[in-house]
Amino acid sequence: MNAAASTSMSPGPGVFEEPALVEVLACLRKYGQRLDLEIAKETGVPLEEVRARLLSLAATGAVITCSLTRFEKGKRIDAWQCRVSGYVPPLAPGRKPTGKS
Repeated sequence: MNAAASTSMSPGPGVFEEPALVEVLACLRKYGQRLDLEIAKETGVPLEEVRARLLSLAATGAVITCSLTRFEKGKRIDAWQCRVSGYVPPLAPGRKPTGKS
């Protein structure tokens, strides 16, 4: 295996030396895709610290984040949606349109 192939989908070596980063990465691997608010609640870490950890993981390519705005009961909620790089969420249940053959 060449060096480019071994590093393309895996985070850098420093990521696994940081227990704090490993905790966030483990949460994402367990659930696949989570909001930063959910990660903070699950790990018991303040939201700002979770976001700092996610930025570090995103810089290494270990996770992908996107900004998300939701409105719940008229209240605006700004969050980051995160997932492990290379993760593809499963299809939603139900019938899917099929192509004509």
